[in-house]
Amino acid sequence: MGERKYFGTDGIRGRANAHPMTAEVALRVGLAAGRLFNTGDDRRHLVVIGKDTRLSGYMIEPALVAGFASVGMDVRTFGPLPTPGVAMMTRSMRADLGVMISASHNDYADNGIKLFGPDGYKLSDELELKIEAMMDADLDEGLATSNRLGRVKRIDDAPPRYIEIAKQAFPKRLSLKGLRVAIDCANGAGYKVAPTTLYELGAEIFPVGVEPNGTNINADCGSTHPETLSAAVKRYRADIGIALDGDADRLIVCDETGRVVDGDQLMALIGLDFHKRGRLNGGGVVATVMSNLGLERRLKSEGLTLERTKVGDRYVMERMREGGFNIGGEQSGHIILHDFATTGDGLMAALQVLAVLVDTGKPMSELARQFDPVPQLLKNVRFTSAAPLADATVKAAMAEAEAALDGTGRLLVRPSGTEKLIRVMAEGDDAALVKRVVEDVAGAVKAAG
Repeated sequence: MGERKYFGTDGIRGRANAHPMTAEVALRVGLAAGRLFNTGDDRRHLVVIGKDTRLSGYMIEPALVAGFASVGMDVRTFGPLPTPGVAMMTRSMRADLGVMISASHNDYADNGIKLFGPDGYKLSDELELKIEAMMDADLDEGLATSNRLGRVKRIDDAPPRYIEIAKQAFPKRLSLKGLRVAIDCANGAGYKVAPTTLYELGAEIFPVGVEPNGTNINADCGSTHPETLSAAVKRYRADIGIALDGDADRLIVCDETGRVVDGDQLMALIGLDFHKRGRLNGGGVVATVMSNLGLERRLKSEGLTLERTKVGDRYVMERMREGGFNIGGEQSGHIILHDFATTGDGLMAALQVLAVLVDTGKPMSELARQFDPVPQLLKNVRFTSAAPLADATVKAAMAEAEAALDGTGRLLVRPSGTEKLIRVMAEGDDAALVKRVVEDVAGAVKAAG
């Protein structure tokens, strides 16, 4: 695969109004993707565009629209809508392409462009590279004739349509009546749809992070700052707290005491509930190499597997599609429920947690302990040499560590995808041993430069 110039692991992302997150690059994305997906037959081609609440969305969106329209693609804009909602609407409106303008959980100064194919899944690496190869063409290349320009319309009913789809993911036989729910929408894309969905299902809601002003997205709120949700749960004596991130594709939960529940416990909770109902496909759950060993053991005790992938929700999704799994996700709270969505969806995942809460009548604090996590330690080591992991002393230290952990834990050593860091992670039943092996391996990596 060639060196990527624009696209990273999750679309194009960067500081707003600095390369590559400028109006010019957005225009080039529209021109290139429009030319690639506009196959030249007589049918009108359609692209749908959603965004979160960042100030820079007002600059990126019109530039994309201009690019698409000038190569003859019709455009429908949604305004603020969660990433999974854009994926869903791409499929539902039979569009050729879907675009989400968001930098997810980053602060307002960043922005990003994410592309979805007509099936609602993130575009493949191959297609992204094709678009990238076309982006540096002359700006007047491949333009439509003046009578073939695209038409542009704002679609106002995308949020209510997404709400209806979300509500169908909640079991008909249950209701949220009498439940007190604190919800933190990170002043982001879910600020209207998430509270409305819970309210329409009968919950008494206490919303925070629902007053976006263009610069307060993810600012001391949302899934990256769970202390705000935790405080809200205590203040409103809520039964549960739910926090989304800026584009609402990830979920963090707090129990009624304000304690944070991570993605691993949520995957166990939803996975085991699906298993009990005979709804779990694939005989297990897909997660990344970072997920806790406790999750793997808990699933194993029920005869289920934990399939591990590289870090990144696109790899989780690929493995789910290959193996026919319907639940997967990351420890960080990206949870993919393939029965309902083609990408991580914080609101859909929250509804499954709420369903178990209502159905069992147990407090969230009890449901939150699906397994005892084993001690896990992560150390990041900066390096300068070309290939520290190929060094003989590093290899020897890793082999020694693996032998020491044999049967009681595991070691994971991997380079960061974005920085010059080697991540050394170990976990196991003996916390002191875990600490020792991480320090030994990290020390060897440091010494190797």
